[in-house]
Amino acid sequence: MSTIAAPASAVVPTRPATPKPLSCVARFAGREFRDALASKWFLLYTVAFTVLAVGVSFLSLSGVGSHGFAGFGRTAAGLLNLVMLVVPLMALTAGAGSIAGERERGTLLYLLAQPVSRTQVLLGKHLGLSAALVCSLCIGFGVSAGVLAWRAGGVGVGAFAMLVAFTSLLAVSMLSVGVLISVVSRRTAISTGLALFVWLTLVFVSDLGLMASSVVFKLRVQELFGLASLNPLQAFKMAVIVNMNASLDVLGPAGAYASQTLGGSLPWILASSLVAWTLVPLGTAVLLFEKRGSV
Repeated sequence: MSTIAAPASAVVPTRPATPKPLSCVARFAGREFRDALASKWFLLYTVAFTVLAVGVSFLSLSGVGSHGFAGFGRTAAGLLNLVMLVVPLMALTAGAGSIAGERERGTLLYLLAQPVSRTQVLLGKHLGLSAALVCSLCIGFGVSAGVLAWRAGGVGVGAFAMLVAFTSLLAVSMLSVGVLISVVSRRTAISTGLALFVWLTLVFVSDLGLMASSVVFKLRVQELFGLASLNPLQAFKMAVIVNMNASLDVLGPAGAYASQTLGGSLPWILASSLVAWTLVPLGTAVLLFEKRGSV
């Protein structure tokens, strides 16, 4: 009795292997990073930040000589206020256009139709934008550092490197807030407007509100420091000052209290505040994006 062979068409084809979650996130991050590098906002932010950083380096010279550039330490102190104004604006607006922009262009539906989860899409976009922002900041800081090293040597390079590290952390934390705004917004114009409102609140209103609260409610110095450390910009400012081996007495009673009470643990507490501003908004954005039934 002969055996009849099954036709080749009856063989069940093997399914392609499902991509691993981390691989999907990495692919989306790479796509977002390449798109960011090719975008006009990346070029504009990079050029603007580089020009401002070099300009501050030049202006810092006024206290040390008649011509030339100031050293790394003095320039880091001069760049502190510039970073607090410019970097949050860069990160918030970049994050605000991430999901809302894809939704408005109609490409978000295509992304979610792929065999990936919403969380993978969101995390990939966040990582890609974070890499692009840090790259933009490093270019600006790098040009400024090259000019400083050429004209003033390497004095205070440690303080400058610490400024770069904390600035990158501040940018990533503000990017998380921008991504959260983008998730809850239907249109890019709305998300951008909300991002600008948050920026104004953090940069200007929070300081004025803190001063007014301390006078009206007669806040104790501990409470004043606690409220200040909740603001990511103030936490960034205090962390940079501490790591430049400067005294927080310049920030008033709250700074003096923090230096005397917390001591060596103060930089870690302030850095933890920035990490919390990175993880909490990003985690909230992931939950809201996963629960959203429609695009």
